[in-house]
Amino acid sequence: MSNDCQLYLITPPQIDDLDQFASALKSAVGAGGVACLQLRLKNANGEPAPDDGILRAAERLAPIAQANDIAFLINDRPDLARKTGADGVHIGQTDTPYAEAREILGEDATIGVTCHDSKHLGLVAGEAGADYVAFGAFFPTETKQASTRAEIEILEWWSSATTVPCVAIGGITPENCGPLVRAGADFLAVSGAVWDHPDGAGTAVKAFTGAINHARK
Repeated sequence: MSNDCQLYLITPPQIDDLDQFASALKSAVGAGGVACLQLRLKNANGEPAPDDGILRAAERLAPIAQANDIAFLINDRPDLARKTGADGVHIGQTDTPYAEAREILGEDATIGVTCHDSKHLGLVAGEAGADYVAFGAFFPTETKQASTRAEIEILEWWSSATTVPCVAIGGITPENCGPLVRAGADFLAVSGAVWDHPDGAGTAVKAFTGAINHARK
């Protein structure tokens, strides 16, 4: 699966200037290799932004993603995903249950599920019909308070045991992503390493693309 590894961008937990961030997003997606954008507006303690803030951000950012054939997902909230015309939703273990999210969004929507470091949770989500599962955190991260640390071996096991795509998440950078790619991650979920890059988001995405291509060799 490593031959198909792509980037899965997650927004910063807070976006103060939508126009400025939209410009950074255009730079990132213009660099290529991005498959998905998840709108995740939550602080480090997991407290979400107000609905109107999420809706405003979705209205501004979804067209950019979708115009570039990039799936636009909203974190946690299938109701807002449906309201905004998003391509789907990403849910955690304590969020809206998968079955309820599927009922709200329909069979064509993309629904991904956080499975932490658990093969069991991954299998449950996959059997329920999840379009992908996410494992992590693989490295320390400042974006959120990670409750689990996943070992790279879970990606190797998952990619050999199932056909459900998997996302690796948590502190991933161009410098440390190689083993995740070689282990079978279909997507690398990244946030701070892209948006906080000193030379801009486009440069960061190019660095990830180079690292992914190097890991494939």
